[in-house]
Amino acid sequence: MPNTRPCSVLVVDDETDVRDLLVDYFREAGHEVSAAADGTEAVAEITAHPTKFDLVISDLQLPGIDGLGVLKAAKAANPDISVIIVTGYASVDSAVRAVRMGAYDYLTKPFTLGQIEVIVRRAAERQALEVENRQLADRTGAGARPADGPGLADQLQRIDDRLARIERTLSDLGQASLQGQTAASETAS
Repeated sequence: MPNTRPCSVLVVDDETDVRDLLVDYFREAGHEVSAAADGTEAVAEITAHPTKFDLVISDLQLPGIDGLGVLKAAKAANPDISVIIVTGYASVDSAVRAVRMGAYDYLTKPFTLGQIEVIVRRAAERQALEVENRQLADRTGAGARPADGPGLADQLQRIDDRLARIERTLSDLGQASLQGQTAASETAS
């Protein structure tokens, strides 16, 4: 994953091959990676280390606690964490539930490492913008000189505008992906 800063990733999947593939992929890209074979193990790791992970990639259907439970625990522990739900049993209902619960993205198996790379890069860019936004807000609220005020306010507005565009793009991509999958499954029927 070129141009993506190293981050800490938790891979949660009960399928050993998928889990190992993702762990190897992230390690080779220079990221710190942890793995869990089920949702209970993942939630324990997230709860024990709430700020350790920047990204969680979790299968939807897991032994113990499912992927939505992992998502819920991750967001409760660290609202800034990006969670990607992957599943071999995609449905519009589960995708909508995941996104409403705060999932950054929803990906169906089989997926390519290129798809993962694009999603992770977008998540990293969004996190960087959110950090920049918070820093600017802190500077503005911490008694910035009046001469700096309009410049900071403009920067904050531009960041907010970029975040809104990213959100719209992600929403559009997710809807297009789900529509394509629905059409493909209807055609196969």
